[in-house]
Amino acid sequence: MRLRHGIASLATMALASAAALLGATGEAHAATGLPAHFAAPYLQIDGNTANDMASDMNATGLKYYTLAFLIPKSGCTAQWEASGDSVGAYSSQINALKSAGGTAIVSFGGAEGGELAQTCTSVSSLTAAYANVVNTYGITRLDFDIEGGTLGDTASNQRRNQALAALQAQNPAVQVAYTLAVAPNGLPSQEYNVLSDAKSKGVNVSAVNIMTMDFGDGQNALADAESGARATAGQLATLYGISTSAAYNRIGLTPIAGQNDDNEYFSQSDAQTLESFAASNGVQELSFWEVDYYDKPVGYAYSRIFNQIGGGSTGGGTGGGTTGQITGYGGKCVDVASASTANGAAVQLYDCNGTNAQQWTVGSDGTVRALGKCMDVTAAGTADGTQVQLYDCNGTGAQVWQHQSNGELVNPVSGKCLDATGPSSANGTRLQIWTCFDSANQQWSVPS
Repeated sequence: MRLRHGIASLATMALASAAALLGATGEAHAATGLPAHFAAPYLQIDGNTANDMASDMNATGLKYYTLAFLIPKSGCTAQWEASGDSVGAYSSQINALKSAGGTAIVSFGGAEGGELAQTCTSVSSLTAAYANVVNTYGITRLDFDIEGGTLGDTASNQRRNQALAALQAQNPAVQVAYTLAVAPNGLPSQEYNVLSDAKSKGVNVSAVNIMTMDFGDGQNALADAESGARATAGQLATLYGISTSAAYNRIGLTPIAGQNDDNEYFSQSDAQTLESFAASNGVQELSFWEVDYYDKPVGYAYSRIFNQIGGGSTGGGTGGGTTGQITGYGGKCVDVASASTANGAAVQLYDCNGTNAQQWTVGSDGTVRALGKCMDVTAAGTADGTQVQLYDCNGTGAQVWQHQSNGELVNPVSGKCLDATGPSSANGTRLQIWTCFDSANQQWSVPS
């Protein structure tokens, strides 16, 4: 991954400049563990960007960030690539994140800066250098972005794996993630060999974070990302002797949020589709490059979308709330047809299946949200039979719902209840508003 303007996984581009500003330091707080499924986008950290974590968290509810990159200063001493600051910089921002229930992942390497295993040639000293990062920041996960010239440096790759195995023997809480380039048909041989060597050295690799980006001029970034994920799951299943399902649980997916380094573009709609793919397959982590340059200008939209992987709220700016399934008539779930994120997508009943199309956040502001959008009464209608749809959240009364003690969901503007047409509990039954009459097809269990 490159500075500021993207990641060179399979493409080449020029480095952007970064300010060399000091960050705050402070005593590390107790480490916070990572959940089973989470989003942790990359932040290229320096004095100008360190506070983006707090801004992003306040806007979206996301609490996990991958900080890029620690690279060699000299020998066994590391520094932050964008600023030249030493280990310990930005501690106050990381501690504030942990105090809010989140944590940071520290990433070594990247496309250009090299990795500490290249300059620190003693395994014991390298182990101590990695341990110093863990202890200084009070974190439990290290990420290693191995690409460019580092990827072909067999001696340093082997030395790194020896040091990481020793580190985990000293501190079993330390998790190791490898971030590697991927092709639509899976991990190339050099990337795969890094993992194979790690396995042979006894490293417990918690995640293989594949860079689903820069596949080639004009390629479909979303389709190639899904194809690469499927192929990688098969490779990991073989390497580790596990099921494909277990392999997906070791995978992270990292696109570029928006314009790639070539003629690909990964849109917010693509992000929502990839999030649904990840959730339905049990992918461990979603990430993207990069918070400050790519996501901040669009109001942290990619953070908001990817945060759904952990069942999180889509953010403070959209009402907070509690996320889960809404069940109703016949035991069926409220579902967005075809997991579509298009305005006007049908809201229906369907067999409960655990996908994100059935994960609804009931907000303190009265909204009911899924896939980054709101449950909406079409055209703000008030007549019996007006259908309910998915639509951009806009703060209107057509998107307000009040859950009653008898299970009804009432739209106060119309005074009508959310209703399963028919009444029917067949898959695909459209939901509508109808005069409330305390019937079974108007009673809903919502997450609390």
